[in-house]
Amino acid sequence: MSLLSFRSITKRFPGVLALDDVAFDIERGHCHALVGENGAGKSTLGKILAGVYTPDKGEIQLSGQSIDAPTPLAARKLGIAMVHQELAFCPNLSVAENLCLGNLPRRGGFLDRRGMREQAREMLNQIETEFDVDAPMSQLSTGQEQLVQIAAALGTKAQVIVMDEPTSSLSIRESQHLFDLLAKLKKRGITVIYVSHRLEEIFKLCDAVTVLRDGRHVITEPISATNPERIIHQMVGREVKQYTSQHLGRDLGAELLRVENLCSPGKFSNISFTVRAGEILGFAGLVGAGRSEVAQAIFGLDAGATGRIFVRGKELRLGSVTAALRAGLGFLPEDRKRMGLVLMMNCRENLSMAVLRRLSVGGFVRRRQERALAKRYVEQLRVKTQSLETSTASLSGGNQQKIALAKWLARECAVLIVDEPTRGVDVGAKAEIHHLLDELASNGLGVIAISSELPEVMNLSRRIVVMRQGAIAGELARSDFSQPALMRLMAGVEAKAA
Repeated sequence: MSLLSFRSITKRFPGVLALDDVAFDIERGHCHALVGENGAGKSTLGKILAGVYTPDKGEIQLSGQSIDAPTPLAARKLGIAMVHQELAFCPNLSVAENLCLGNLPRRGGFLDRRGMREQAREMLNQIETEFDVDAPMSQLSTGQEQLVQIAAALGTKAQVIVMDEPTSSLSIRESQHLFDLLAKLKKRGITVIYVSHRLEEIFKLCDAVTVLRDGRHVITEPISATNPERIIHQMVGREVKQYTSQHLGRDLGAELLRVENLCSPGKFSNISFTVRAGEILGFAGLVGAGRSEVAQAIFGLDAGATGRIFVRGKELRLGSVTAALRAGLGFLPEDRKRMGLVLMMNCRENLSMAVLRRLSVGGFVRRRQERALAKRYVEQLRVKTQSLETSTASLSGGNQQKIALAKWLARECAVLIVDEPTRGVDVGAKAEIHHLLDELASNGLGVIAISSELPEVMNLSRRIVVMRQGAIAGELARSDFSQPALMRLMAGVEAKAA
């Protein structure tokens, strides 16, 4: 008998049919992949199981018994937990307080802070990770937040765990720790529903796969009975061609960006590099190496940064986003939810946010031009949305990422910094984003691409700067690219003599 059975699950949101009569089974102790394009309904199905949403129709059976989980607490009591793609914490509370919010230890009617710290450390130990449990969540990187959320889910002693893009912000080493942990969970009979766009992970970890497309069930089959090309075709219903960067065969133009001895106390030091017109410069490094912090400092988001930055030969005033924008810089941040978008606003408003001055006359926005511009980029990036007026918060994570990128494409920057540009994006959209970045470089833009996916940064870049512990560990020309060479620099391991 199957452990989990979905029966005719249907879920509607205003203007969107997210799930349409979805039905399939999951075996006990399996790692079961759930795949599909952005907006296919994967996260919605996981949230229904975890009690975040209630289905409009259908039922879920656990060990043959129909279950009702109208809230996450009810789901946890049934032994079901979820690691969400979009991280949700209380940033002003400590790591320990966030980890133990659902089960705060008490002594004599009062919060047992020592017990809470011990409980938090034990939860982190389960994933072979150590943090200062007294540190505020706001001090953690996105990757570290992801690990805390995984620890929180495992800490509930759940028998069914939904993992929605769990490695999207993890380094290679942290991802491998997670894979080892999943193997141990399977041996203990725990069932994992693994939602991911990274097909190499799915074939490495999973026993079976279910494909959703446009909210409908396409197929459920053993992973041994399929292959990546077959899954991609089932997901998108069209051929996805491997894209080869065209800008690599073109001559570079003038220097667009020069960074000299950029420093920020406690974050990074002595960062120097250049970017020329028509170049994509990759940045690689482990989570916490300082890549994102350097990007933020260049864009004026670090008031404590020192050093010198020149854009098209003119020195940039540090610590000023306004100055960065006027100089022609753009920045797609890693955390789209907190830094890249205003989720309460609609697609049109988010997309035009960076170009309002250009779209305005006498202080009023020209709506016709704004709608035309938004429509152009929504179509170009294949954003799945009911309309331009749809709330950005209601879009899938991948479609939110497309809107965040489109905002900077519309601004037509001289230098664009993209931090994890394809995080949470499906294979079809990833190819489209790679094509767009290549097209920008081919048209003379300078691009800095920060990515934890080594194949991605190697495919896109002409050079790769590797960071480790807040400093530049080395730089590789394209002719020297290899995953072992990058990983050695990232980990600080010397190459063995021949």
